[in-house]
Amino acid sequence: MAFKKTITLIITHLLAGAFGVALGIYLLPILTAPAAPTSSEVTNLSTQAQYSGEFKRDLAGSDFLHWGEGKVSLSPTAITLMGKLAPGPDYKLYLSPKFVETEASFNQEKANMVLVGNVKTFDNFVVNVPQNIDIAKYNTVIVWCESFGQFITAAKYQ
Repeated sequence: MAFKKTITLIITHLLAGAFGVALGIYLLPILTAPAAPTSSEVTNLSTQAQYSGEFKRDLAGSDFLHWGEGKVSLSPTAITLMGKLAPGPDYKLYLSPKFVETEASFNQEKANMVLVGNVKTFDNFVVNVPQNIDIAKYNTVIVWCESFGQFITAAKYQ
């Protein structure tokens, strides 16, 4: 009887610990995120955009925990999102010469992509474009979770 009770306690404590870790991984980026840019800040920057696209929830590689929606605008100096991303850790913004919408296609094309920068907010974002990146050489903007190798969203802009 004591053996069954010990096993039950071990299993329930391990499950509670695993749940706590998973919850922490999900909540930590939300709790530590900087203040999101306001709609007016994003709108002001997007008026200078040369290209725009749309993040949509229904992409093949997106799911209920990994998605993005809204208008993405690109200028030579900044990429902005007026919309939302599912919260998560270690989001990176990439430009690709080919549209991808799954983890497998992202990994196949990653050598041809360029890393623009980190995405640190989930309601709207502004990511500055380094001077050495020519956005005209690419046609797709992608949000990728580097820590877990997870596709979040993509938009074709030209």
